Amino acid sequence: MVAGAAMLAPESASAVDWAKVPEKNITLFYPAQISWDRLFTPGRHSGQRRWPEKTCVGCHGDIDEGPLGDSLVDGEKDKEPAPIAGKPPFVKAKVKTAHENDTLFVRIEFDPGKQPNVKMDKDFETKVTMILDDGGVKDSKNAGCWITCHSDVESMRWSVAGTTKYLTDTRIPKSGGDIIKSEEELAKMRAAGYFLEYWQARINPGKPAVAVDGTILEKRSTHETPAVKVSATVTKGVYTVIMSRKLDAGPGYKKIVPDKKYTVGFAIHAGHTSQRFHYVSFERSLMLDGIEGVADLLAPASGGGAAR
Repeated sequence: MVAGAAMLAPESASAVDWAKVPEKNITLFYPAQISWDRLFTPGRHSGQRRWPEKTCVGCHGDIDEGPLGDSLVDGEKDKEPAPIAGKPPFVKAKVKTAHENDTLFVRIEFDPGKQPNVKMDKDFETKVTMILDDGGVKDSKNAGCWITCHSDVESMRWSVAGTTKYLTDTRIPKSGGDIIKSEEELAKMRAAGYFLEYWQARINPGKPAVAVDGTILEKRSTHETPAVKVSATVTKGVYTVIMSRKLDAGPGYKKIVPDKKYTVGFAIHAGHTSQRFHYVSFERSLMLDGIEGVADLLAPASGGGAAR
């Protein structure tokens, strides 16, 4: 065991030599109650006039994450009605991706800083999440996971108990509240690949990390047995989380193939937080064996020098 490290069970250990894998610095920021709907409310977000020619990361990426977190973590009441005293406004992460044989590995390293324990999630101190799309969801490549965040999601501005993240196209607008489309229509959407996939590592330092995965369509659904595997270490306050799964994990999962660009997004819950009280990234692109400049995250093969 490394001195000063809290070890968690290495459920997704691999032979990847991470020192040889390209690294992407990504800042995740506190988003408060800024929902997808709010971004398109007249007068709330000037960027709506440039949508969809401009993407979220295209306007704000690697520039505005820190300032946004600063302004939102204890922002005015209509943005953050329940500020957490002492909450850091953003978290800087180092992200690497690689594939070995038939498995994709995603490595996320970050220092969450001094996080107040808010005791919202009594089971897990930290949760690290990644969303993944293969182009099957409209607007995903332009806005990542933001398209799932709505004002009626539980703990948001117009919170409706039991409402989880969802995709707008699963709703039929109607006076008095949106209606969820029929099971038949939802089944067709899912069969056509119109869903987001998510991976999550749930962490308590000193205990085995717990893997969770699922999909987001009309709601966030969890697979009973996850295909994703996770591991994590905490060394002198720095978390290193590795999530992995087979490139072809079967029904209910996106197939990950070479020469195709995928959209990913990251979130971190820290300090026993839950629901919207997390840090989020803007959308990023990922490609197996990609060329520099083609995608934000390049996932080289083990044969390309990524593995021992």
